[in-house]
Amino acid sequence: MKKIFLPFLSLLLCLFFVQPRAYAQERGIIQALATVVSSLSVVGTNNLQFGTVTPGVNKSVDKADVGFAGEWTITGTVNAEVSVDFDLPDSLVTVDSLAFLRILFDNADASYDDGSGNGQTAPVDVIDPNGPNTLNIGNGGTLMIWIGGTVFPKVYQTGGDYAADVILIVAYTGS
Repeated sequence: MKKIFLPFLSLLLCLFFVQPRAYAQERGIIQALATVVSSLSVVGTNNLQFGTVTPGVNKSVDKADVGFAGEWTITGTVNAEVSVDFDLPDSLVTVDSLAFLRILFDNADASYDDGSGNGQTAPVDVIDPNGPNTLNIGNGGTLMIWIGGTVFPKVYQTGGDYAADVILIVAYTGS
């Protein structure tokens, strides 16, 4: 018994005189944050209107022709970057889809104003409706876009009303 007691007593004395080590602990906390941008609204506010077209005579509408140029109003997050792309038709079509009227959009046939220009007749800049564009929504949370184009009626063009969708696709870039 003495043999067991002595090592046990020695161990107990060692533990009593040995100071346990204390380790300093620190911690830091951060938060994960995100701001979700408001949804975009893209509204076509004026159709691209060529009016009466004479067979064999090309007719153009300029992007600055108020009331005739196509127009969209985009609303969203102030100063957010957006990609702007057009889905353009190559022809206008009669209701019965039997006759086609060729349409062309030149690389300078669109313009935009983010509120820092003077509207449709003196916009901020010209954009190419045939290529993707990157713009910023203005300080007022709006962006206006206008488009013109040219139709090419043939001499034997069938009479009637022609139409086609001109689609503007706008999306936040995340930048």
